[in-house]
Amino acid sequence: MDLRQMEVIVAVAEEGGFTAAARRLHVVQSAVSGTVRALEKELGSALFERTTHRVALTPAGEAFVPAARAALRAAEEARAVVDAVRGEVRGRVTVAIMQGVWADLHHALARLRAEHPGVSVRLQQAPVADVRQALREGTVDLAVVALDRQQQRGLVTRLLSREEMLLVSSPSGGFAGDEPVTLDGISGMPFVDFLPGWAIRYSVDRAFRAAGVERSTVFEVNDIVAASELVRHDLGVCIMPASIAARFPDLAVHRFVQHAPAWKVMVVHRGGEMSPAVEALLRHITPRTAAATV
Repeated sequence: MDLRQMEVIVAVAEEGGFTAAARRLHVVQSAVSGTVRALEKELGSALFERTTHRVALTPAGEAFVPAARAALRAAEEARAVVDAVRGEVRGRVTVAIMQGVWADLHHALARLRAEHPGVSVRLQQAPVADVRQALREGTVDLAVVALDRQQQRGLVTRLLSREEMLLVSSPSGGFAGDEPVTLDGISGMPFVDFLPGWAIRYSVDRAFRAAGVERSTVFEVNDIVAASELVRHDLGVCIMPASIAARFPDLAVHRFVQHAPAWKVMVVHRGGEMSPAVEALLRHITPRTAAATV
């Protein structure tokens, strides 16, 4: 068994199929299939269940993949340590991000690239619950997310920003200018919400529960631009962090008189020793001023 075989197994598991894994690894599909068959023969156990529609891990595969990931990480860390001794920082950093936090990252990534061109970064977007699980499993190195106090347990966090959310409507949405609003006063309006599990949705749901108010969700989206388009065409209103609402200056924004939903954006990682590449990126991710105006 070698590291390349482990890399192939992990790629098939994460991509959900042999063809996608081959694209990711830049090899032909037959090479991926052959590697999987050879390792299964060596282990004496099937790692994948193959059907005409999907590829799924067997119980043996479920046990093997986390161990393979750990071995691959250890190998990367060993190479990184040697590079660091020579004064070079190399390797790959996997970063999980949530909707709307790109502003907290692009400057850090630019500085990292300038300082350590040998470091590659993989960005993946996911709901908060999935991000937290990925951090614990080690499939991502760090994350820029909004977590509540309970979700932060067992993780190392550093606050980047805190901001209130605003109600966003079309200019002809029936409001007088930029008049302030209340959760109760807007509860009867059609809402454009983000999907359950996303950080913005979690914060908005929590604010309405705390105020004892229910609202009517008409549209659910997983994309900020899609939400803005629905609002722009007067199909509903949406609650967004101020920094995100500022990206759509043609839309009207309204502050909350009280019980304003809010979120805290933080950089999060596991405790313990980190690779030089992860440490280098963390040094460049710095707090920004919370958005107070748009």
